[in-house]
Amino acid sequence: MEIRELTPDHLDAVLDNRTRAFGPLSASDAEAWRVMVTPMLPEGRYLGAFDGARLMGTARVNPYTQWWHGRPVSMGGVASVTVSPEDRGRGVGGRLMHAVIDRAAELGHAVSALYPATTPIYRSLGWEHAGAQYIATLPAEALRTLRGGADVKLRRMGPDDAPEVIAVLNRVYAATRASGPLVADERTWRGWLSEEDDFCYLADDGYVTYHWSGRDIQVDNLVAGSEATARALWSLVGTASSIVTSVRACVEPYDPVLWLLRERSKDEVAQTRWMFRVIDLPAAVAARGYPAGASIDAVVEVEDPQRPANSGLWRLRVEAGSGSAARLRSAAQHAAPRFTIGGLSALFAGVPTATLRRTGRLCGGSPDSDAALDTAFNCDPYMIDYF
Repeated sequence: MEIRELTPDHLDAVLDNRTRAFGPLSASDAEAWRVMVTPMLPEGRYLGAFDGARLMGTARVNPYTQWWHGRPVSMGGVASVTVSPEDRGRGVGGRLMHAVIDRAAELGHAVSALYPATTPIYRSLGWEHAGAQYIATLPAEALRTLRGGADVKLRRMGPDDAPEVIAVLNRVYAATRASGPLVADERTWRGWLSEEDDFCYLADDGYVTYHWSGRDIQVDNLVAGSEATARALWSLVGTASSIVTSVRACVEPYDPVLWLLRERSKDEVAQTRWMFRVIDLPAAVAARGYPAGASIDAVVEVEDPQRPANSGLWRLRVEAGSGSAARLRSAAQHAAPRFTIGGLSALFAGVPTATLRRTGRLCGGSPDSDAALDTAFNCDPYMIDYF
């Protein structure tokens, strides 16, 4: 078995593998997929496992920025992980994901995230459950009545508005100290804004993209930096209430719309879980944001068999919203808490130390060190995009 970068000549075989893994695509969707992935090929973002000339499996590393407590971190979004049915159970997926970890590091990504079809293989290689994509079912009529944004100017948007959408996202995620949501590059956003079946509207501090799903509406993205813009965008979606009963929407865990609704007694929110991995420990800790009041100086030990550069003793410091990780040579003077790389990745994503201890991902240390780490890394991560 050999892991190689894919080229345009492989795309027919890749599409066949993808169809066998996830089901068939329409002709238009297959063409959109080719347009999306072709620019990634010369960047080395699409890997294949080969038996001679025969393609056995694939994995892609998408270029994203992921926000953590209001600061951007370079993130490799792992997607299109496939293994041909006749090659499953032969270690192809494991070899591919080992290569993905190395490639993500080579591409400069400090962290990685993925939506798993199955947990065990990814967990065995250091990814751990972190956050979710939250999908709420909302009454269309209740959205229609969310007036109050009359002074908010909305306009239709298309591919040329991609830079402005990215700028809006960056401003809102920084201001709200968001953790987890991603921002795609301009190339990707141009593709998303070219979807013929989507309706897209832009404001100065927010936007919405949505489409019809049967007789209901699916809101893919709605981001607002103010109450007025939130009301204007949600009420725009609700104007379809004469036909639509329900709106399914990707939302934040504490999305403002849940507090703007006049009546709320029971939430109908589904979750699609995503997993997370630290790729470059010192780079990830330095890029992440932290609560302004958190102050820690702690030593931790990390075990990362797939990426030994992350293994060993680290001195973690957090002060005034910024963090750093410096390697230490000896553990002689330290009773350091010991993390698996999955445990450290989960801590980074806000999973409490009490959970990590009771699942074997953290041992050693002291209650004081646990409390300090929980304070520094506390967050409630989410994504509104699926990839």
